[in-house]
Amino acid sequence: MSIRKTEFVLGEYYHIYNRGNSKQKIFLDDQDRERFLKLLYLYNSKISIDFREDIVKKKINAWDFEKGDSIVNIGAWVLMPNHFHIYLSPKQMPKALPLAAMDDKNAVTNFMHRVSTSFAGYFNAKHKRTGSLFEGKFKSVHIENDVQAKYLFSYIHLNPIKLIDSKWKEEGIKDKKKAIEFLNSYKWSSYLDYMENLRSENKIINRIDFLDYFDTPKDFQKEIFDWIKFDQE
Repeated sequence: MSIRKTEFVLGEYYHIYNRGNSKQKIFLDDQDRERFLKLLYLYNSKISIDFREDIVKKKINAWDFEKGDSIVNIGAWVLMPNHFHIYLSPKQMPKALPLAAMDDKNAVTNFMHRVSTSFAGYFNAKHKRTGSLFEGKFKSVHIENDVQAKYLFSYIHLNPIKLIDSKWKEEGIKDKKKAIEFLNSYKWSSYLDYMENLRSENKIINRIDFLDYFDTPKDFQKEIFDWIKFDQE
């Protein structure tokens, strides 16, 4: 794993994203999406975990696996057919971790490397393909202020609207009610977690460090609706 030029600072927040090589799809079915989400949960850990050895061979439900303390705080995420977005913040690492070369500055890089490498191996084996799955290393943007942070929350959770209205950002939403109904049914983002739907995917995010933005589902929903100028009435 090569060293990234960007250092991830404790207490700071980052937009992490990547897409398929040559813009190809990286999620072909729900099984692919579920595998990626389980990796987001499992590999956000101080301990070394091998999905095949520790989960598949032992026939363990990944969501029930006791992975211990996390190494990053995840505040939002979304999976799209050929890319993903994650909003996270690195956590302080204690001394003498089992994972080699783990420290505060490379916790994010280590986490994303584990997720990406494991998922690419799974995807290539399952779909009988070879070569790089992702378009190089993951990208990162430092979130510098509250306005940018709130915009990112809206951007991540509204991203799926592109699947039913590809030009909504440029031309506006033609059917706002349909767009909201779609968001409420799209399970491949943390939108439903902020709406407090009970599901296994709740375990991916750590809302405690992100509640300054949205204290209640109503607050979260209002922020989303305001951004697309939707009248709830």
